[in-house]
Amino acid sequence: MQAEATRGLLDRDYQSFPGLQGLTVHSGDSVNTGEWPTWAERSLSGARLQTYATAAGGRSAAIRLYWWNIQVSAAFYGPLHCLEVALRNALHGALMHRFGRPDWWSIAPLDADGARLVSDAQTKCGRRINHRPATADDVVAELSFGFWVKLLSRRYDRTFWVPALHRAFPRGSGRRDDLHRQFTTMMLLRNRISHHEPIHHRRLEADHATLFRLLDLLNADLSAEARRLDRVPTVLKQRQDTCAGLRTPQF
Repeated sequence: MQAEATRGLLDRDYQSFPGLQGLTVHSGDSVNTGEWPTWAERSLSGARLQTYATAAGGRSAAIRLYWWNIQVSAAFYGPLHCLEVALRNALHGALMHRFGRPDWWSIAPLDADGARLVSDAQTKCGRRINHRPATADDVVAELSFGFWVKLLSRRYDRTFWVPALHRAFPRGSGRRDDLHRQFTTMMLLRNRISHHEPIHHRRLEADHATLFRLLDLLNADLSAEARRLDRVPTVLKQRQDTCAGLRTPQF
């Protein structure tokens, strides 16, 4: 039933996608029979495409799903870019104010993993910037999304959240644990996109709503600007309801 619904939409609607015209549809294609096109086997690998074939109900449909996964990943990239940069700058600003210096990490009570990530970022900056000392802004830009999301975890509730980080959300933040969970979800989505992994099986409408809810909390004006360029709803409509019934991870 799941494969039937997915294949039906792919066969019917994907021919109109930009760049997909002219692909041959084989509605009777089996998930495990036939051969991948030579270019797909050579450059994408049959093993990689097999997960798409299982979800889409066939090999020709799998390639269409693969292209759509690229499109929706690209559409999410811009808003996720805004979210990550806005979060790190907001948290950095709040902690800089709290500890009274731009390199607040040098005196803040980071745990061992956090201190290691800062040290690694400083080392990378030193290797890349050989004509001047690395600034605090250089280090901030080098630190990963995961580093900043972890600062919202229970581990830092009393040391960072209560005295400082709640102020990074001028419109209010709600419960810290809910906020941390939502940012973790966005971090996992961002990581999957960055590593070119499938996201078609996720609840992408919910991901999109979470992303802009968090952006609104950080900076409503930035959120409004990001919505002007947001292509996610358009791309999702091109594959309406195909995620229904697909198994999705629980975050």
